[in-house]
This record gives sequence, C-alpha cells and structure tokens, in this order.
Amino acid sequence: MKKSISVSTVCLMIIRLGFSNEAKVSNAACNAGSLSPCLSAIQNGGAPSGTCCKNLKAQQGCLCQFARDPNVSKYVNSSNARKVASSCGVRIPRC
Repeated sequence: MKKSISVSTVCLMIIRLGFSNEAKVSNAACNAGSLSPCLSAIQNGGAPSGTCCKNLKAQQGCLCQFARDPNVSKYVNSSNARKVASSCGVRIPRC
C-alpha cells in the first residue's frame, strides 16, 4: 500500500510538472520589440547578433502573429528577415 501511494504521488508530480511547463510556453508574451537587436541585420542585410538570435528563438512561436501585424510585417516578411532567421537556425513558418 505504501509503495503504491508513493508511485501515485510521483506520477501526479510528473503530470503536474508537464502541465506547468506547457502553461509557461503558451503564456509566453509575443513582443515584437524584443526583436529590435535584429533590426540592423534585417534592414542592412548584415549578420545577426547573438542577442538577435536568442530573442528570435524565444519569439519563434509568435512569427505568424508578427507577419499579420501591419506595423512589423514588412520586417518579418522581408528576404533579409529570412536570411537572419536562417543564420539563427530559426525556421519561419508558413502562416
């Protein structure tokens, strides 16, 4: 009995941790401003900085939202943005 209770407790903890990590990912705020370190590379065609790549990877799930935003879509949809994403190892999804 004691062993089954501890196994059940461990299983519940694992399930709970899985849900809490899922919530953190889905609650991540989309913030186009965090991609400002990429702006120079996007506008001028240069190499992206490490900060740009780090932030781009963190915002990867938001790229479709940014592509639909008229304020930032011209940057996200540009050929240089695709080059920056490729350099950073980020796949731009089809939206």
